Amino acid sequence: MSRVLVFAALAEAATGLALLVAPSLVGSLLLGDELAGIAATVARVAGIALIALAIACWPGPPLIGMLIYSAAIALYLGYGGLVGSLTGILLWPAVGLHVILTALLVRASTGEKAMKT
Repeated sequence: MSRVLVFAALAEAATGLALLVAPSLVGSLLLGDELAGIAATVARVAGIALIALAIACWPGPPLIGMLIYSAAIALYLGYGGLVGSLTGILLWPAVGLHVILTALLVRASTGEKAMKT
C-alpha cells in the first residue's frame, strides 16, 4: 500500500506543478481547450492544492501539507491582489484567513516537535 500511496502522491504533485506553471497547456491536454483568464487562476490554486495533497499523503505528518497549502495560497492570492488583476470582495479576507491559519499551523507543528523531544 505504501508504494501505491507514494506513486499517487508523486503523480498528483507532478500534475499540481504542471497546473501551477502552465495551466493553459494542462487544460488543453486534459480538457481539449486552453484555460484563460480567471480559469487559469483557479487552475493554479488547484495546482497548489494538489501539491499540498501530495505532501500530506507522503509518509510523514499531514500537518505539513496543510501548512504548505495555506502559506502558498496566502502568497499566491496576495500577489495576485497586489500585482495581478484579482479584485474580488473576499480576496483580502481569504488572504488574511490563510495568513492566520499558516501561523496557527506553524505553531502547531512546532508544538508537535517540542512534544516529541
